[in-house]
Amino acid sequence: MTWYGQQIYYEDDGRGDVVVLLPGWGGSIVDLHRLRCELVSGFRVIAVDLPGSGRSQPQPRRYTSTYYLDDARLLLGLLDELHVEVAHLVGFSDGGEEALLMAALQPARALSVLTWGAAGRIVTAPELLHRLAYLLDDPIDALKPLAAYLAERYGVDEARIMASSWAQAMTGIIDTGGDVSRSRAASIRCPALLITGTHDPFCPPDLVREMAEAIPRGTYLEASEGGHDIHLSHSGWLVSTAVDWLSNH
Repeated sequence: MTWYGQQIYYEDDGRGDVVVLLPGWGGSIVDLHRLRCELVSGFRVIAVDLPGSGRSQPQPRRYTSTYYLDDARLLLGLLDELHVEVAHLVGFSDGGEEALLMAALQPARALSVLTWGAAGRIVTAPELLHRLAYLLDDPIDALKPLAAYLAERYGVDEARIMASSWAQAMTGIIDTGGDVSRSRAASIRCPALLITGTHDPFCPPDLVREMAEAIPRGTYLEASEGGHDIHLSHSGWLVSTAVDWLSNH
């Protein structure tokens, strides 16, 4: 779908209450295939590639410090176009940040929110942002899988632009306090489950727990010994947790 000059790729499957499924930055709905397959048996799943990622355009995207808010409004506009009045919002990393922000912007639209690797605030260390800016040329060991993933999916040149632009946008957000949806947490009125891994370098437990406690109906859950990509390291546990949560809400 072309919306506000951007091409947003999505797939719409299943029947029942709507679940909007959002992958992380640079990722694709393909990355969440196992979770999606489990959900379509009981829900209508609208899986969306974030603007500039997966099969959504434009690429390479040049990110600005307002991109979270811009994208949340764009995704809500997509739901308008699909005539979706209410939905469960499920997302990983940037997709999770967008889910929280969408629920804060239009509280009556969210049946529930479930995120992992999202905290409502960006506090990444400057050194890590520097590493992300040069991700394709000089990745640290912990980021080599991400560098390889981006290079394979987008090509080295486009991935280099994406990473540099994204790191610059993150720096701008941090320089103005780091807020994404933290200041709007009280506006999220639906039940919200925020999950993070014990060793998540981007969304450490204390930060995610703080966000969950700021949401009136928020719940915090930790994936023991997990990192950021718990849909990979704790796949079965995450799928079971998500299915139970959505079925109960």
